[in-house]
Amino acid sequence: MERPWVKNYVGGTPQDIEIPEGPLFAYVDKAVKEFPDNEALFYEGVRITYREFGEMIDKAAYGFSKMGVKKGDSVAIMLPNCPQFPIAYYGALKCGAIVTPVNPLAMPKELRIYLQDTGAKTIVALNFFYKNVMAIREETSLENVIVTAAWDPMSKLKQILAPKTVYKKEMKDVPPLKEGDLLWNDWMAGNIPEPPKVDIDPAKDLAVYQFTGGTTGIPKAAMLTHNNLKANCEQCGAWMSWMAERGKEKFVAALPMQHIFGQTVSMNLAISWGSSIILIPNARDIKNLLKRINDEKPTQFPIVATLAIGIYSHPEVSKYDITSLKLSIAGAMALPPEVTRKFEAATNSMIIEGYGLSEASPVTHANPLDKEKRKVGAIGLPFPSTYCKIVDLDDQTKDMPFGEVGELAVKGPQVMMGYHNRPDETADVLKDGWLFTGDIAKMDSEGWTYIVDRKKDLINASGYKVWPNEVEEVLFEHPKIMEVAVIGIPDETRGETVKAFIVLESGQSSTLEEIRTFCKERMAVYKVPTDVEFVETLPKSQVGKVLRRELRQQED
Repeated sequence: MERPWVKNYVGGTPQDIEIPEGPLFAYVDKAVKEFPDNEALFYEGVRITYREFGEMIDKAAYGFSKMGVKKGDSVAIMLPNCPQFPIAYYGALKCGAIVTPVNPLAMPKELRIYLQDTGAKTIVALNFFYKNVMAIREETSLENVIVTAAWDPMSKLKQILAPKTVYKKEMKDVPPLKEGDLLWNDWMAGNIPEPPKVDIDPAKDLAVYQFTGGTTGIPKAAMLTHNNLKANCEQCGAWMSWMAERGKEKFVAALPMQHIFGQTVSMNLAISWGSSIILIPNARDIKNLLKRINDEKPTQFPIVATLAIGIYSHPEVSKYDITSLKLSIAGAMALPPEVTRKFEAATNSMIIEGYGLSEASPVTHANPLDKEKRKVGAIGLPFPSTYCKIVDLDDQTKDMPFGEVGELAVKGPQVMMGYHNRPDETADVLKDGWLFTGDIAKMDSEGWTYIVDRKKDLINASGYKVWPNEVEEVLFEHPKIMEVAVIGIPDETRGETVKAFIVLESGQSSTLEEIRTFCKERMAVYKVPTDVEFVETLPKSQVGKVLRRELRQQED
């Protein structure tokens, strides 16, 4: 198959990449050997060198193994961006385990799905979310629960003061530790830096269960091998390395590491280069983020459009020097041209749009790192070793000519093995090595690809995928609601936000606040409707199907 896009590669980017030997955690071992005294992690004033980072990972691996974690087991990680995340992540991998990253905002109903599907016996969770683990643990296979706190990596004094001062309010909702459950610092203190010896086949053995709505909206785990994730690191590296220097870069890790974009580009790629990772636990605190950029002088910033908007529109942005940034790769949602212009003006750097999905580890496309050559509004060109085509919306065996709209399909070493426990859904999206993305796109004769629309009804809120069905299912549990339909509507800061059209039971009344409170108790906050319209009827087809497209047309 011809690849017309490779002639538009810049900076000596190769057509194909080679996947290095060894498991994913070999990147860590190499960085420890090459850059032992370099800063690996920066977190709230705490600096951890690669030598210290490697030792902590080996201790975690020993600890997991000691509690019975073995090859093929699932270890769930329910943490924000803090040192414990990469330590637990790579420690689990060194046992041969499969990491299941869990959104810390997941409510018990969602958490139950993740743990039951993967059969996770071990979880590392932040203390603030321990109550959600407790709420469903009897319905899961959990045997080992390790509880950590945001202040665990900090000094002894801060460990004493933080829960009594800064986090006093949050601590009121943290239940006492159940007998047998472990505190992170106690657990780590009892471990030695001797990881078990495990035989791993990087091409076949899984490294991560990455949950996604996929193309059908049902939560399912994309099975990503060690080689899938390494391949995407090498592809990102090939794309960016001519603007970077091993051991010299600093990455801003503001995107949540439980999200595949943050996991691959902010963490795995950074470690493969021996880079420093500036951990940002709460990216919504823009002032703190600006201060970190000002003080730490990062060079690389994986980002989403809403975060870029938050930075350049902050009222105090002019007080901070954020011009150390060389490059920001934006993914997870569209990057409007105006956002590109304003962000580059504020940072004196370059921001480019890319494209990916959990099923592809995730990146498949990006714009070249060349302001003259990139095409603002396009998702860019397929990565090295990646093939791409546009197929007919009704017949996936029929390729569309250049310029014609169809479904985007991709093929490459970063594409998943399939969905865990879901052979039918796997067969729907994986055919002869091709991943059918469910996104509607077009490609020009030089390989530039443009996303035209999203298939079906996916809502993309701040880069998070929200499927209307799962929001509607929760709303239908409300005793006052008779019918409901959910759509995405444009939002200046989030890209899209969730709107619910609700038909109440006869004689009932309700408010936006009541509906939002109900939802907040049952789902992650980014799924909660920000707008509610109470209506008498919903538009329907002849067979009674609610027509969401008509609701969207009403909003236009």
